[in-house]
Amino acid sequence: MYEASETPRRRLDGKIDRIGLRGMNLIVNDPAGKPQGPRLLAAADHRTAVSLLLDWLEAQPAFASVIAVGHRVVHGMTHSEPERVTPKLLAELHRITPYAPDHLPREIALIKAISRRYPELPQVACFDTAFHRSMPRVAKLLPIPRRYAAKGVERYGFHGLSYAYLMEEFGRLDPAAAKGRVVLAHLGNGASLAAVCDGSSVDTSMGFTPTAGLVMSTRTGDLDPGLSYYLAQTKHMSAAQFQHMVNHESGLLGVSETSSDVRDLLAREADDVRAAEAVALFCYQAKKWIGSFAAVLGGLDTLVFAGGIGENSPLIRERICDGMRFLGIVLDDRRNATNSSVISTDASTVSVRVIRTDEELMIARSVTRILGLAKKDD
Repeated sequence: MYEASETPRRRLDGKIDRIGLRGMNLIVNDPAGKPQGPRLLAAADHRTAVSLLLDWLEAQPAFASVIAVGHRVVHGMTHSEPERVTPKLLAELHRITPYAPDHLPREIALIKAISRRYPELPQVACFDTAFHRSMPRVAKLLPIPRRYAAKGVERYGFHGLSYAYLMEEFGRLDPAAAKGRVVLAHLGNGASLAAVCDGSSVDTSMGFTPTAGLVMSTRTGDLDPGLSYYLAQTKHMSAAQFQHMVNHESGLLGVSETSSDVRDLLAREADDVRAAEAVALFCYQAKKWIGSFAAVLGGLDTLVFAGGIGENSPLIRERICDGMRFLGIVLDDRRNATNSSVISTDASTVSVRVIRTDEELMIARSVTRILGLAKKDD
């Protein structure tokens, strides 16, 4: 919950975690960021969790002042800007559900749940693909029969709300450098990288779906497509089973066989070769993406780490950047260990930064702008 102003100020924030599992909590922070204490909930699925959340919100005195709602919508096809939710837009989101079957149904359900309870409350869809609409055609093309491109089958890229925020914040910190050749590394539960030049996306690691690109917590990242046929032939794996495997059973979890959390894997790597290999694979692939994007950009001026791993794991950043002196990347050990805003040495020709991303604030800014709600700051 944010105040609708030129610079939206956060008043409440929170999350529901472990949906459908024992110990599901609603965790809320006050305006100072202090947790108000977890509230145990009982919900078997996202639909029930949404209902419980709305019940809780209605009981909060501040909820009476809410004038609009913003949503992160993972896929927007050709949309390059946030849009107010209309019946026409909802129909389009239903139509493109096969493009993001793990995300769009739940996002649509949340929009509809709010519409049923508060039909007069305007809602805005903020598309995670929008930032990458500036990519050149060659970066969007998939090498399959051209007839599928006419159906919208192409590389879209994701994490766009995070990347848009990072570039706005980078532009505030160093306007000149933000117009240079930048690689953004959003490393978290979902992980991707983006190549940005003069403030615009020119390539990104995720593709037609968020499963592509860098290995992630439970997603494979890029994978030989022939594996699907092999598993269908030898293990009688259906398309639905393959989809579930590559999104929910693979990545760091699949390689380590123990955890999808980098923190767990780092704690175990000395005694568990599976954990060590999972971490090594993550860092190795991130290094490859940085190198390939430096080639796309014709050089590199700035590397930015963000996301839960990128912001909080000095060891992962160190391993990714190790051996990249040839690109001009040289970390300062002390700065890196303390998560400083700039973690490269003064002599490094590439500036390496850590910027904490804030997708929620990006949504709040978009809603106030699209609906013209921003009040002048005091």
